[in-house]
Amino acid sequence: MWAKRLSRSWGPKFCVLVGASLLGATLTAAPAQAAPQGAHIVAEKVRSIYRVDLKVKSAAMRDSIPVTVLSPGGTAPRPTVYMLDGADAGDEVSDWITKGGAEQFFAGRNVNVVLPAGGAGSFYTNWIRKDSKLGKPQWETFLTEELPGVIDKKFHGSGHNAVMGLSMGGQSAFALSTRHPKLYRGVASMSGCPQVSGQANEAYVRATVAKSGANTDNMWGAPGSKNWRAHDPATNIEALRGKALFISSGTGAIGPMDLAAKRDPKDGPADAQMAAGSALEVGANRCSLEFVTLLTANDIPYTSGFRFIGTHSWDYWKIDLPRAWDAINPAL
Repeated sequence: MWAKRLSRSWGPKFCVLVGASLLGATLTAAPAQAAPQGAHIVAEKVRSIYRVDLKVKSAAMRDSIPVTVLSPGGTAPRPTVYMLDGADAGDEVSDWITKGGAEQFFAGRNVNVVLPAGGAGSFYTNWIRKDSKLGKPQWETFLTEELPGVIDKKFHGSGHNAVMGLSMGGQSAFALSTRHPKLYRGVASMSGCPQVSGQANEAYVRATVAKSGANTDNMWGAPGSKNWRAHDPATNIEALRGKALFISSGTGAIGPMDLAAKRDPKDGPADAQMAAGSALEVGANRCSLEFVTLLTANDIPYTSGFRFIGTHSWDYWKIDLPRAWDAINPAL
């Protein structure tokens, strides 16, 4: 849906400002499977022995949502991990599949992995008003009330869940967990900004949504409003107590992987692309450190994934994924 590379879609100068202040087959019809809260599968395509791509009709979203599921097969109950994309979420297939190596990493592991697509710029939340660009997404209802019943029924879910995300999706993972504490046992954020209150954090949210052409006033209302604060994990920090938590980010320092990365010339000069990724990661790092300081002050344990180098890029999130899994897996 706006799945362009970071530097191309933001522009290096804009990224620096935001970072500084912030921080191939066609789906075939399948028998519909009823589930609680008005969601059901309308199409599915088996991609491999571990992967199936679904279309899930959502009453809340008033649309069919593409969802990839990685599952080991068999009928033994197993936990489920929901994985959320960043602001440039793919329209039909999650970036975790196309860019993040999730399919290879989870192959054969005893866990269902659920990867929704199409959430670009949405913060995976329920919007309060219709937006001229994004409509009126109801991601929170879909992810917490509709989809779990579908997944657990078809893929033998045990009811033990975790949620993780990168960048925008990292904030969403923590927001969903604090708003629905009984649903998730583990939470992970990679290069995200969990808390959304405060001038710098509000600027990050507004810039992320504006990037998609939408307006945050239609999402949570005015910054600082009651509804905005209700989606800030920092205001309900106690809901995270007892969960397995993982938080990671780099410092924005450019490392060997950045220098060796293959870059599309269409996205601009390599130096500009690295500068954009560096600026965004500086912001994510500041915000993530702010959040873990709050966790520490409240004696809430977490697993640290902070790195001395690294920009806002998939090369680093691929490294973070196994570490995030190791941190949350014991809770499942």
